[in-house]
Amino acid sequence: MPTFCRDCLTESQSAARCGHCGSMRVISHPELFDLSIAHMDCDAFYASVEKRDNPELVDKPVIIGGGRRGVVSTACYVARIRGVRSAMPMFQALKLCPEAVVIKPRMSVYVEVSRAIRAMMDELTPVIEPLSLDEAFLDLTGTTKLHGAPPAVMLARLTKRMKDELGITGSIGLSHNKFLAKVASDLDKPRGFSVIGEAETADFLSDKPVRMIWGIGPVAQESLERAGIRTFTDLLRWDQEDLIARFGNTGYRLWHLARGQDKRKVSAHAPMKSISNETTFFEDTASLDVLDGHIWRLSEKVSDRAKAKDLAGRVVTLKLKRANHSTISRRISLRDATQMADTLYRTARGLFDQVGNEGPYRLIGVGLADLVPATQADLSGDLLDPQAVQRAKAERATDAIRARFGTDAIQKGRGIR
Repeated sequence: MPTFCRDCLTESQSAARCGHCGSMRVISHPELFDLSIAHMDCDAFYASVEKRDNPELVDKPVIIGGGRRGVVSTACYVARIRGVRSAMPMFQALKLCPEAVVIKPRMSVYVEVSRAIRAMMDELTPVIEPLSLDEAFLDLTGTTKLHGAPPAVMLARLTKRMKDELGITGSIGLSHNKFLAKVASDLDKPRGFSVIGEAETADFLSDKPVRMIWGIGPVAQESLERAGIRTFTDLLRWDQEDLIARFGNTGYRLWHLARGQDKRKVSAHAPMKSISNETTFFEDTASLDVLDGHIWRLSEKVSDRAKAKDLAGRVVTLKLKRANHSTISRRISLRDATQMADTLYRTARGLFDQVGNEGPYRLIGVGLADLVPATQADLSGDLLDPQAVQRAKAERATDAIRARFGTDAIQKGRGIR
């Protein structure tokens, strides 16, 4: 049976211990060297970067997120043992783990690490479909001759390089399609490597809960349970026509996933649809000064992400959530696509002024949609605002200073309100 060691990458005769280096991290599977569709997911990415940069945090529970009214972006595995989860309200997370160290996200640092990981992936295959900064699908079909090793070994080499060169760990899911590769990567975290072969697909899925399907959230799960569908075996009892009649296009997808079928290709050109950032306040606020400061900071964060990905957008969005949790959304199309924080801020502030002060608000968000390559950004200038070109030059100069001396090297006054 194909077997190799994930630490020294040598083939092994034993599925229990490597005969070359003695490591217990040996993986064995009948289809191990035949499969080529993979999903790589970094382990608690933001928290791992923070622990790497501050060794004093290594054994401590770390939560990345905002104030008590915010939500958890991610949590390290020490905090997860206490029940802390991504998207959990911060006050609830701190009840579960009061000794946690809470750190505000450093997106520019995470983007830099993500780029380094992507460069390592690019050496394996050109067919990479990023899902976020810390996870991606890879198709290594036909690369065995190129690398002199099957995809499984090259994927283990990737995570080994990530650990050795960047101090970041990741988990691999390897299978015959995207759906099962994504499922596999969640089976053995952190530092996992799981395989779901084609021959075992039906048996593997049979007793699994349908909530493991990517995109099935609490609302969809409740809808499925009302139909008596809790496991993949339950799904198999339904005819395709009945599933479509009950759930629409989702029913068609569920029928195929119940059988482990997924014809989607790994797409190196899957477009990012939008970039956004939002913040939840510690206390509801109607202060125009405070809200204006947040609009600027959110615009900067969105701009930084757009610049990091060499993207621009033609649509600016504003999101507001009132104290009673009702939501206001506004959007406007620009004449030219932009990635500039100044343009984002002025446009989002204009949208806010149109809404009027209907606060107090508990959340505010700014976004950029209808994304295009950065080469199509800010082409014609603004005849009604002659100072726009000068502000853009100043912003580019600010970007250069921050790139050299750090994100806190220079700030606008409105950003510290």
